[in-house]
Amino acid sequence: MALNPGGSPAHAPAAGDADKGVHAPDLQVFVFALFFIFGGITSLNDVIIPKLKDLFTLNYGQALLVQSAFFAAYFVFSLPAAAIVRRLGYMQTASVGLLLMTVGCVLFIPASSSGTFAVFLMALFVLAIGITTVQVVANPLISLLGAPKTASSRLTFAQFFNSLGTTIFPIVGSILILGNLAKVDPATLTGAALDAHRTAETQVVVHTYLGLAIALVLVAVVVWSRRKRLPHTVEQHGSIFQAFDLLKRPRFAFGTACIFLYVGAEVAIGSLIVSYLEQSNTMGFDAVTAGKHVAYYWGGAMVGRFIGAFVLRVVSPGKVLAAVATGAVVLIAVSTHSTGAIAGWSLLAIGLMNSIMFPTIFSLASEGLGARAAEGSGIIATAIVGGAIVPPLTGVLADQSTLQFALIIPALCYLVIAGYGLFTRKPVVA
Repeated sequence: MALNPGGSPAHAPAAGDADKGVHAPDLQVFVFALFFIFGGITSLNDVIIPKLKDLFTLNYGQALLVQSAFFAAYFVFSLPAAAIVRRLGYMQTASVGLLLMTVGCVLFIPASSSGTFAVFLMALFVLAIGITTVQVVANPLISLLGAPKTASSRLTFAQFFNSLGTTIFPIVGSILILGNLAKVDPATLTGAALDAHRTAETQVVVHTYLGLAIALVLVAVVVWSRRKRLPHTVEQHGSIFQAFDLLKRPRFAFGTACIFLYVGAEVAIGSLIVSYLEQSNTMGFDAVTAGKHVAYYWGGAMVGRFIGAFVLRVVSPGKVLAAVATGAVVLIAVSTHSTGAIAGWSLLAIGLMNSIMFPTIFSLASEGLGARAAEGSGIIATAIVGGAIVPPLTGVLADQSTLQFALIIPALCYLVIAGYGLFTRKPVVA
């Protein structure tokens, strides 16, 4: 998913090289790998939600607590992660983040053994703390690795790998995880039989995340081995909490709120796709087929970034943002007022609308911040907590009504974002 700009302080190259950046093509490869990894693991939530919902006989509101546990980490740990960067530097902090992700993956073992939903949530929270740390590092690091004038190009290319991860991981995850949905209805079991059933059925989740843990350790070792390739010059600007006074600026505050709403809407829709496409009045898919279709939602964002990169060169970013946000509202209306393939594919097509929203909102909110852009990035990163709040609210509404009606919450989020696009259609005058 498009959760790329991280909040961290500026990390400058060595004296005399400020205009050249750090020439390290091999390190760029590892940073691209980081974008791929944290994007892919985040999108796996959309696959494990129906698995856990089935095993623990949860309603939608309860199942979407998966996203609450995951995205709460952004609110809790974005600023502490930035503080770690200030102390350790980028490469060391990236290694720390990867190891935290590994710990989160390993915690799926006791989660499975306990057969308790709350322990799965704890494992996801720890995993997300690691992802938050890696994300805080990755965006400014890729900016550092090369000439400043080509930083935007490298960031766009890095975002491609993020989207590639969110497209591939749901396909593989659907095969590994949803391909083994329980053949026995957990609602018919009690006591020890139910605990044993949950432990057995969650082993496939454990094996998937243990495989990820092994890969993460290998990447962490490689990153740590190159920790001395970069200078350790970090700009200090007092307490990181001083950045909150930026919220006094209407353009920045409105943009931060829109990041909250955008991530919430994007995650809410992604989390419900499998259940939505399984409905008889939409596509009527089985769980595995529906899970594989999640890739179209995230793949649409990947394709849309290429299209958006061209369009944004010739059209005001604010106008483009207003257009795609309005398009998302229209697609939700089409999906909820139709049936069959039209209902399913119009919902999946929202991914195409999502494509440019995060980076565009981010850049519009940061416009005019000048030397305080890095501080603003840290605040914006905390707003990703919208992914912890909007999805369960959507789930609760779905429990009280229908999945179709519950999509009014993401639709309202997109309407506000469209308003921000119109509000920022003209650039800041210096």
